[in-house]
Amino acid sequence: MSTLSTTAPVTDTAARPGRRHRLDDWRPEDPEFWRTTGARIARRNLWVSILAEHVGFSVWSLWSVTVLFLGPEYGIDPAGKFLLTAVPAALGATLRLPYTLAVARFGGRNWTIVSALLLLVPAVPMTVLLEPGVSYATLMVLACLTGVGGGNFASSMANINLFFPERLKGKALGLNAGGGNLGVPAVQLVGLAVLATAGAGYPRLVPAVYLPLIVLAALAAARWLDNVPAARNEPGALREVAREPHTWVMSLLYIGTFGSFIGFGFAFGQVLQIEFADRFATPVDAAWLTFLGPLVGSLIRPVGGHLADRYGGARVTFWNFVAMAGGASLVLYAARERSLALYLTGFLALFVTSGIGNGSTYKMIPAIFRARVAAEVAGGRLDPTDAERRARRLTGALIGVAGAVGASGGVLVNIAFRQSFLTWRSADAAYLAFIGCYAVCLLVTWLVYLRPGSRRLAGV
Repeated sequence: MSTLSTTAPVTDTAARPGRRHRLDDWRPEDPEFWRTTGARIARRNLWVSILAEHVGFSVWSLWSVTVLFLGPEYGIDPAGKFLLTAVPAALGATLRLPYTLAVARFGGRNWTIVSALLLLVPAVPMTVLLEPGVSYATLMVLACLTGVGGGNFASSMANINLFFPERLKGKALGLNAGGGNLGVPAVQLVGLAVLATAGAGYPRLVPAVYLPLIVLAALAAARWLDNVPAARNEPGALREVAREPHTWVMSLLYIGTFGSFIGFGFAFGQVLQIEFADRFATPVDAAWLTFLGPLVGSLIRPVGGHLADRYGGARVTFWNFVAMAGGASLVLYAARERSLALYLTGFLALFVTSGIGNGSTYKMIPAIFRARVAAEVAGGRLDPTDAERRARRLTGALIGVAGAVGASGGVLVNIAFRQSFLTWRSADAAYLAFIGCYAVCLLVTWLVYLRPGSRRLAGV
């Protein structure tokens, strides 16, 4: 997932913490070590990591449901609400790269504790200050602060990447990512429960629910996670992939997939309430639908990886962007025809395809460098062992960069909705922009990875 690598020593002793929660001897690629010791430790770290990342994603997504509580008494128009859901995505995207590097700098266990406790920074003041009369500037600061939860995904993936052998990393990272993504529908279900019981006058109860969960995640990390001291950052890999054209191609594709998922996850509830105001008289009427999209998008993400394994990541990604353009077109048509059923169908299709695209683009990244080094080995320019090490090194760096850039798509989605409502009093222009974006992504996928020709990378 990251620019991290391990150079743990091989010894005859079982890997146990030389100091508490410190794995001085960690050899996941050793079959006997993995069977007797490593698997148990890795699984324990994985489940605690999923918990911490899940809570982080929930805090990151708090404003996707909080805006539904902000009625006329708050004096905020739809454009102002879309800005409140854009700023958490912006900070979350910005923090992803430094959070990735923090794992090797401070230790995976140590940083998970710190990053979990940092979630209290937005959650506590939201619990105290969310009430009518609070200034819009205060709400903007609170919304921005929830972006710290977006960084947790990157550090969590970087940490779990250290614990599993290569043959099991795909499954482990998939579970970790899926468990984190489920934080989006989870917080929306919490918001629905608050709306249905306490009512729209108590938005502060939503972050209040997460205060004990944040503390629990930090305590669980302190009790059951471990540090891998041999992990180290490779800053040279970041510089190298920054000069690699495929880095920016894959970043664009990840904006289209993950950026759509997180952007629609933040915006869906408000868009639904605005577009069909006659059908959703109260926030609870819309809230019971908002969690469905992020839920199916999270659950279907592994399917994208499975399809990519079977048919090739580029081919699946290409046809997935075709489907995303179709889903956005259906949403546009349904909005103009005032058909709620078609509108929901189109948006659910967007969530499903963004989830599949998350998995398929993720699978393309290691294939790019495997194909590149295979050609260098065949040409006698690189030793096979060095080639494998180089491919892993660059893959981790590219995933880190693409993950950070891709998350910025969540900002673009919300800004597109905001500008569309400001200028044209409807979301139609935003839907047209999404269709255009997906068309560009599928064209780039075909030109770079599928078009017949000598420059194509086979196997991507």
